Amino acid sequence: MVTQPLTENPENTHEAVLLYLKRNSEMTVAELCDVLGITSMAVRRHLSGLQKDGLVECRLVRQSRGRPTYRYRLTAKAESLFPSGMGNLAFDLLDAVYQTSGHKGVMELLSLRDNWLVRKFLPRLEKLTLEQKVEEVAKIYSETGYMTSWEKLANGDFFIYQQHCAVHHLAEQYRQICVLEPKLMQHLLGCRVSREKYMLKSDPVCGYLVHAGELAAQEHSAGAI
Repeated sequence: MVTQPLTENPENTHEAVLLYLKRNSEMTVAELCDVLGITSMAVRRHLSGLQKDGLVECRLVRQSRGRPTYRYRLTAKAESLFPSGMGNLAFDLLDAVYQTSGHKGVMELLSLRDNWLVRKFLPRLEKLTLEQKVEEVAKIYSETGYMTSWEKLANGDFFIYQQHCAVHHLAEQYRQICVLEPKLMQHLLGCRVSREKYMLKSDPVCGYLVHAGELAAQEHSAGAI
């Protein structure tokens, strides 16, 4: 399975297939055979694996003469494997806010963003038990690139693990992101959350303890971070 960002120099045939599809929008098996220099059986095997991973899809094209053909193209999921300027944009925006309003301005901007996330995700958590909420919050973070898991502790509390930080480089410069993370979880779960492990302090994961018996402190107004 392809998991690393792709470059112009593919390391294997799987990556080469993705790059050619990116450059050409859609291709047939025959066209891929020509550019890759491998058999149609080999091409189909690679396409089958990429389809299983959700990176490639196909459509049937009927022609006025002859047999219909299948044309293969990348899925939206595959687009995330290619270089993106989103990281640079985030740095530029926070740098611009910092130059104008300092760390306070950065905190206010990130707080606005987290308030928006609370409004977006709270409907997914309605009428769930705390354990179900923890599971759903872990799923939400995994959907946004944090590779998140959780477990229930013997005393009834929960622990949420993030094996990967989707904004690691950004957080190295703007630690306000990390400061707000437990608060965001608190507002989603409705109980106190404390950080127990921290990648930026050389821990292998970021870890959050969910205190099942302690309600989250309400700050300023309902839903405000």
